[in-house]
Amino acid sequence: MNKINQIFATRGDKKLLSLYFCAGCPTLDGTGDVIKTMQRRGIDFIEVGIPFSDPLADGPVIQTAATRALKNGMSVQLLFEQLKAIKDDVQIPLILMGYLNPILHYGIDRFCQAAADAGVSGMIIPDLPFDDYLSTVKPAADRYDLRVIMLITPETSDERIRFIDQHTDGFIYMVSSAAITGAQQSFDEQKQEYFRRIDQMQLRNPRMIGFGISNAQTLKAAQDNAAGAIIGSKFVTLLDEAGGNADQALDRLFDALAH
Repeated sequence: MNKINQIFATRGDKKLLSLYFCAGCPTLDGTGDVIKTMQRRGIDFIEVGIPFSDPLADGPVIQTAATRALKNGMSVQLLFEQLKAIKDDVQIPLILMGYLNPILHYGIDRFCQAAADAGVSGMIIPDLPFDDYLSTVKPAADRYDLRVIMLITPETSDERIRFIDQHTDGFIYMVSSAAITGAQQSFDEQKQEYFRRIDQMQLRNPRMIGFGISNAQTLKAAQDNAAGAIIGSKFVTLLDEAGGNADQALDRLFDALAH
């Protein structure tokens, strides 16, 4: 069974926590250590960002991290090599999060095969049109038992959400707002209503909520309305401040999430 499906099938009542970081930032060679540290500290699954020069969905924190990673020399090929080197040590699901352009440049089938060979369980491609997903990406991903995770926002229609739910497998990434990524202090009533609306749809796939989670209040709101939470910008900032020391960054993150 794909590790993503397995973790949701076996979680029971546990609320899951996924963290995002950008491969190659703050250090080029730190990817493996960050992943293994997160696994040791109890993170349930990890989104590994593929740096890109024009990350449209991302706020300034992740944009800066991507720019730095590219300057450090990170590439798709190097990332696959780094992941392959730790493959036997990693039991939790790894999900690559990247934009379509580098994947197309690498070749979709070749990318999926390399991802599977490196122990990756799934992909998130924020700018992937759904028609292209169905016609081109999904067949390649299915060949290598990879899950393609689709994003929904408060502006996504119920009809579209049900279509996504019908044609994907793994989980649905609920973006907390239609804005770019970035930490928020709280989720307003409009966002809370969006969470409740999706919950009432009784979707087939589990849901994870991301974008803006940085403290106890936003974490609880995500956990109350989904299978768990995804944290990106907050952890990227802390990892950078810790000079790439993931243990220090996680200590500070867990402290922030408790308040």
